[in-house]
Amino acid sequence: MGHARPTFERRQLGLVLRRLREHAGKTQQSAADALGKVRSRVVQLEDGTATASQEDLEKLLDYYSVVGDERATALELGAQARRRQQRRIHVDNLPDAYRRFADLEASAVEINVYDTGVIPGLLQSPGYLQALFAEAEGIWWAAADAQGEDRWVYRTDRQARILRDGDRRIMRFVVTEDALRANMGAPEIMREQLNHLLGLLDKLPDLNIRVMRADAYGNPLRGYGLTILGFGERGAPIGYSSPVLGPSTYYDGEPETTAMLRAFYRLWETALSREESRRLIQQIAKE
Repeated sequence: MGHARPTFERRQLGLVLRRLREHAGKTQQSAADALGKVRSRVVQLEDGTATASQEDLEKLLDYYSVVGDERATALELGAQARRRQQRRIHVDNLPDAYRRFADLEASAVEINVYDTGVIPGLLQSPGYLQALFAEAEGIWWAAADAQGEDRWVYRTDRQARILRDGDRRIMRFVVTEDALRANMGAPEIMREQLNHLLGLLDKLPDLNIRVMRADAYGNPLRGYGLTILGFGERGAPIGYSSPVLGPSTYYDGEPETTAMLRAFYRLWETALSREESRRLIQQIAKE
């Protein structure tokens, strides 16, 4: 392993290896011992600042008892991380891309999200999430799909990793007014969702939710949605475009992420303040 710039591929590999190690119940020191390396090399690898040879990567995967598709995915990520790539757009075609998005999201120190017409996933209440899944069942996946439970666990695990008391990361969400007034099949579902938002605002002082009024002008993301993750001094921001079908797309080039942040901050300035948004949510909940 050698010192390396924390590229997108190296970050992804590092986060996957950290998750696999923790799932296996292993320490960084024991992983280093299995490799015959010092602990700092495993730390660098998991931080995305070191590159593993295929031999060392296979040793780690053996030590973590990783097999099947998960092993193949980790090996392919390792091959991508060893290549010299100058791309600014990254398309994740490997299995279980949603897990790698969750790893990136959990490692971020700043989360900026805008969705149009839907409550962002991290903010969804259980009833709202069930209603969303019911709308999609039989369309995007087969009815009674065996992966349904996985989708539910993935979403709730994401929320548990991010929305914790004492978590000091910066979290900004812009929610459109039409998402707050949507018909999710029954009035009580939306009342639960609106009260869930209010409860999150009360519980998490660093959570900032702003509402974009339906009559507001000055939305450069009209009809689109985006997520921008910040990592402080640990690496450049990463932008994410959520797919309906097809692979996940990420952006880490400075021109792209600067434009995405510029668009998000325009929305931030145009939307209602945190307290104005709270009052509007309370008003809609009472209607």
